[in-house]
Amino acid sequence: MAPAPLGVLEEQLLGCRSGLLSRFIFLAQTALLLLPSAGAGLCPALCSCRLPLLDCSRRKLAAPSWRALSSLLPPDTAILDLSHNRLSIWNISLESQTLQEVKMNYNELTEIPYFGEPTSNITLLSLIHNIIPEINAQALQFYPALESLDLSSNIISEIKTSSFPRMQLKYLNLSNNRITTLEAGCFDNLSSSLLVVKLNRNRISMIPPKIFKLPHLQFLELEHNNLTRVNKGWLYGLRMLQQLYVSQNAIERISPDAWEFCQRLSELDLSYNQLTHLDESAFVGLSLLERLNLGDNRVTHIADGVFRFLSNLQTLDLRNNEISWAIEDASEAFAGLTSLTKLILQGNQIKSITKKAFIGLESLEHLDLNNNAIMSIQENAFSQTHLKELILNTSSLLCDCHLKWLLQWLVDKNFQHSVNVSCAHPEWLAGQSILNVDLKDFVCDDFLKPQIRTHPETIDALRGMNVTLTCTAVSSSDSPMSTVWRKDSEILYDVDIENFVRYRQQAGEALEYTSILHLFNVNFTDEGKYQCIVTNHFGSNYSQKAKLTVNEMPSFLKTPMDLTIRTGAMARLECAAEGHPAPQISWQKDGGTDFPAARERRMHVMPEDDVFFIANVKIEDMGIYSCMARNIAGGLSANASLTVLETPSFIRPLEDKTVTRGETAVLQCIAGGSPAPRLNWTKDDGPLLVTERHFFAAANQLLIIVDAGLDDAGKYTCIMSNTLGTERGHIYLNVISSPNCDSSQSSIGHEDDGWTTVGIVIIVVVCCVVGTSLIWVIVIYHMRRKNEDYSITNTEELNLPADIPSYLSSQGTLSEPQEGYSNSEAGSHQQLMPPTNGYLHKGSDGGTSTRVICSDCYDNANIYSRTREYCPYTYIAEEDILDQTLSSLMVQMPKETYLAYPPQDTAALESLISSVNREPSAFPTNHDRINEKKLSSTQLSSETLERPLWTINRELGLPHPPFSQQPAHESPQLHQNEGQAGRDPDCSASPMSCHRLQDHAFDFSRTQNIQDGSEGT
Repeated sequence: MAPAPLGVLEEQLLGCRSGLLSRFIFLAQTALLLLPSAGAGLCPALCSCRLPLLDCSRRKLAAPSWRALSSLLPPDTAILDLSHNRLSIWNISLESQTLQEVKMNYNELTEIPYFGEPTSNITLLSLIHNIIPEINAQALQFYPALESLDLSSNIISEIKTSSFPRMQLKYLNLSNNRITTLEAGCFDNLSSSLLVVKLNRNRISMIPPKIFKLPHLQFLELEHNNLTRVNKGWLYGLRMLQQLYVSQNAIERISPDAWEFCQRLSELDLSYNQLTHLDESAFVGLSLLERLNLGDNRVTHIADGVFRFLSNLQTLDLRNNEISWAIEDASEAFAGLTSLTKLILQGNQIKSITKKAFIGLESLEHLDLNNNAIMSIQENAFSQTHLKELILNTSSLLCDCHLKWLLQWLVDKNFQHSVNVSCAHPEWLAGQSILNVDLKDFVCDDFLKPQIRTHPETIDALRGMNVTLTCTAVSSSDSPMSTVWRKDSEILYDVDIENFVRYRQQAGEALEYTSILHLFNVNFTDEGKYQCIVTNHFGSNYSQKAKLTVNEMPSFLKTPMDLTIRTGAMARLECAAEGHPAPQISWQKDGGTDFPAARERRMHVMPEDDVFFIANVKIEDMGIYSCMARNIAGGLSANASLTVLETPSFIRPLEDKTVTRGETAVLQCIAGGSPAPRLNWTKDDGPLLVTERHFFAAANQLLIIVDAGLDDAGKYTCIMSNTLGTERGHIYLNVISSPNCDSSQSSIGHEDDGWTTVGIVIIVVVCCVVGTSLIWVIVIYHMRRKNEDYSITNTEELNLPADIPSYLSSQGTLSEPQEGYSNSEAGSHQQLMPPTNGYLHKGSDGGTSTRVICSDCYDNANIYSRTREYCPYTYIAEEDILDQTLSSLMVQMPKETYLAYPPQDTAALESLISSVNREPSAFPTNHDRINEKKLSSTQLSSETLERPLWTINRELGLPHPPFSQQPAHESPQLHQNEGQAGRDPDCSASPMSCHRLQDHAFDFSRTQNIQDGSEGT
């Protein structure tokens, strides 16, 4: 029997001896294990020393067995490997100045070990596959030089904000733990140095925003987690990231702006996720990306131009998805990939390849179409590429005339040895390799694959309408056809589709398949591009895309309200509308686009606030503002009235007047304000005593005093008031009695007549306001008819002073009715009437001799001279259009017209109006409208009116006019009288020629008294 081993004897001795002896033997055994082996110097007996590596791995010893290492560690040791042992705790202090790397993988450690003084020099610490439950910052603070920390395959469940002290760590591996929570700021203390982070195979389902604020990070792995979305929140701060691996997650969507903060990516792995859609903005910002892996997802939809941002992409892996339509439909899905050299499309259920499938892939060299049951490939499908390798295996090819080109192309490209392609149809070629088929056998006897005959049509519909889309396909095969409808390249499921099939005889027997898509009560969500796909056993065909646009008429959400504000304030009008497409809002003022506020840059439109502003509002901003909302479905408008209130003010400064006694004085008080101010006049701070010589015009803005006397001189106060206030102004009227005209020059024999003056003033104002209005003509004609029993006698024309401004024409003709006024029959204006008590005017001497009104007399001249001789007048009136017009309308009439006539008899006044209106230069618009007015009770024909003036006067029994008269026509000519030079000798000698008189209207001389005229009637 062999002797018992030494170990057995020792056990027997230990069992029968005291404990002291037992401990002695144990220490002796440990010392024996650690004795240096032959030729190993100071290397422990159970370790291998390949300096600088001290390999003590796979000894399966506990911590007490390694206590001797504290004193026996070789001095040049830089790497210590204690992996695959049974270390559960380590508190042994090593003595080494050179130790830099420690590996304690596959042990039973529960905390990060401490190695004593060498700890501060360690740069790499690997603790893979231990049972460490958490990261302790206090333990890591003894590793100031640590650059690489591997804690993978532990039982860490969370990373706290306090997990890491501030350190220069570059590599961190926390894969294969139980991490579910990443606290905000957990990596902040590593942000200055960290380059690589691995968090694979954890339980992370949500990453908080800004968790990776690591500006130097270049490599990030998050594979085998539960992430569902890629967004810029958790990618924030990764500006230097170059490689991102997020495969084997549950990612369903990529946010449009996901890559905003990591645009330096060169490699992106999104394989083995649940992506179904690649939206147009899925890869915006990744212009430096070189490798993209989208394999083994569920991609069914690739938006047009989704890859146009990947101009630097070289490898694209789309294996095992469902994107057959991207190849079968001529959608140019890969447009923009100008640098792509390798494309993997295996396992995508592709049945046909169109000639536009690979447009844009000019650099493509490797194409993998493996594991696709391809039935047809259109000619020139690969002409855009520079293929060097084609991987293709299919046994479903339809070997007809459309595939004849493929045989020769494979031979020319030398691909006949790298492909495995064979025919499935026709039946007599089934199973044969295409390389063995003779070219004459590629024939087209029928069309087995469906062909689209009726494509759906583009439709514009209003919201709420019902829409129908129709698609028809034919095939010579009896193989059943089926149809699916897509909207924006996405298959529609829960829709109302009507399908029916019929046989038809047209160039052979064919099966016609019709599919009708019904869309009821369409809404904006129904907008998109619709397409039908018809499929049978031999392949699929795609219809053209029909665009459905749903519109809605605009409707107002906010409408502008009527607004009343003061000048200088801010006007604010709101207007908002909804519709589809969103309506455009525009503004109009008074039906046009002329905005005074816009010209002066006082108008502001705030589209985002739906507000229209007018700053520093002025009177000219007042009007009707229209908010217009319009889209392609229609438009509508809403109106609001802007009323601007302004305190009364004087448009023109008040000017004192000086007139000669007997003249007509016109005092102007041109008022402005809103609402229009009401005007009143006072004299010498007391009430104004209105006589038959006082008249008001233009809403009391003109005070006309006929035959001014010395008593009329004084201070006249114009008081204007509205709801906002009152304004006063003073005019001093000075009446002088010294005449300037020589009595010997007044040989015409006319007298000034206040009534005629007033009539002329009223006609001028009315004609400026009414213009060519037919209503005014009717009113005048009606008044003539009422008074046709009266005749005109002793008619004379009167010139008014040229100080009635043109702008009064826009302010109405007369003020509200008071003494001397009555409403006109037209109802829209007011007519000047004399007071009902009658009026009898005599000259200053009490006589009734005629006087001439000097329209051209010098300043302060007595234009109502009693003499018959004419005195030239060189006064130039104020530069005003209406002032000049009124100056040209001055006519000479005797003033005795109304000596015996009652004021109510207006026929004479109307005849005067008629005669004045016959001059086109004065009233051009009424030239032809008043031709039928009577000059007297004797009817005048048109021929009579066309004869010279003195002929008309002679027939009427009137005196011959003592001066020449030029009718107002386009080309005025002077009608001379033989005896005129003798009767008017002063014209040639006068400083002013007589041509000023020739600009006047008709001049009718009258008999000396009204009784003569009455007898003529």
